[in-house]
Amino acid sequence: MHKNIKIDIHHITRVEGHGNVVIDIKKGVIKELKLEIVESPRFYEAMLRGRKYDEAQHIMSRICGICAVSHTSASLKAIEDALGITISKQATLLRKLAFHGEILQSHILHLYFLVLPDFFKVGSVVPLTKTNPDAVTRGLRLKKLGNEICEIIAGRHIHPISLFPGGVAHLPKISELKTLKKKLEDSFEDLEATLELFKGFKTLEYSKEREYLSLKQEGEFAFYDGNMVSNLKYSTKPRDYRKLIKESIVPYSTAKHTKSKKGIYMVGALARVCNNFKQLSPKAKKAAKELGLTPLCFNPFMNNTAQLVESFHCTEDAIKLIDKLLSSGLKKEELKKPKLPHSGRSTGVGIVEAPRGTLYHEYTIDKNGIVTDANCIIPTAQNLRMIEEDLRGFVPTILDKPKHEIVRNIETLVRAYDPCISCSTHIMDVRFV
Repeated sequence: MHKNIKIDIHHITRVEGHGNVVIDIKKGVIKELKLEIVESPRFYEAMLRGRKYDEAQHIMSRICGICAVSHTSASLKAIEDALGITISKQATLLRKLAFHGEILQSHILHLYFLVLPDFFKVGSVVPLTKTNPDAVTRGLRLKKLGNEICEIIAGRHIHPISLFPGGVAHLPKISELKTLKKKLEDSFEDLEATLELFKGFKTLEYSKEREYLSLKQEGEFAFYDGNMVSNLKYSTKPRDYRKLIKESIVPYSTAKHTKSKKGIYMVGALARVCNNFKQLSPKAKKAAKELGLTPLCFNPFMNNTAQLVESFHCTEDAIKLIDKLLSSGLKKEELKKPKLPHSGRSTGVGIVEAPRGTLYHEYTIDKNGIVTDANCIIPTAQNLRMIEEDLRGFVPTILDKPKHEIVRNIETLVRAYDPCISCSTHIMDVRFV
């Protein structure tokens, strides 16, 4: 198809600030393709320098209003790694439970309120409140439950206040945990209805082999702990992440690009599911089977499917975590004390799986407990180059479609990655020039 098309998309949804897609096609050949991140840089790493170590998690949680638990968790892990703090089993269970709450609310937000309109070919969720009110109400219920988990465990549903270096500063009530467990058990009805809804949609076809990077932990589906692993059969310990990930600056983007030692890679729900398929819960494996998701899937549009599969897993695992907390009995614990370096500085690394992929925090702390250096690598920044690569391969396969369908399919591909740098959720404005 020898088309001449110039596509200029302003602004991409769910990217930190604003981003554009620019594609110039001459006689059916892509001459230019850029995913531009045009928002002014945000200087959180610089803001952290000179601040006391126990302020870091509160500052860094403000990077994102959706992934605040993830940034808090990565920040705490970096602090605790630098200062030789090992938290208790109870504190670990509570942090993992809060993490499940965030994964659930983020995935449901994406699936119901940002992806669902694509399948119904409408511009937003607003028309669906009239045409599909039951689906919208279901999405609200599920998202509310994820928020409730974060609020009960972390103090509030965004920007946690009870998660501190050395443990957890506030304990939930036994009655609150029992209520949460009942709500989680009841929510499977809504998740099954969500499964049936999404089974009825046709996923766009595009597949290209790629590298998946994610955490992997023996005995569990890794969100909070583990080593970095690749589907290309190599792994790296958290402290060696700089040997694995290399950042670079591109002239048309205020967000850095990254490469692994093997090249371009993808992070996120699809990467996690493919790398950790055996660790999925029974209901999650069943959902994956019904949705046609396998560990050898290389279709980026299936990232939406992987998010739904993870929602089943997080719900099932959250119930198990609550059972463990209830069976052992909640005990008030003092925060573990840090071991400040006697001289010089100490560096720590914290890595977690945020909803959209692997998140890195690294801090250097001096003998006075002051952060002297910080580095963060955010999931969407890692996916930018892979999104461009997928667009480069996908767009030529749809050039026989009308212009408006080409644009809609491009938007759908970008949305499938659920890009989020500081939770910018603007509707795309698409123009042909």
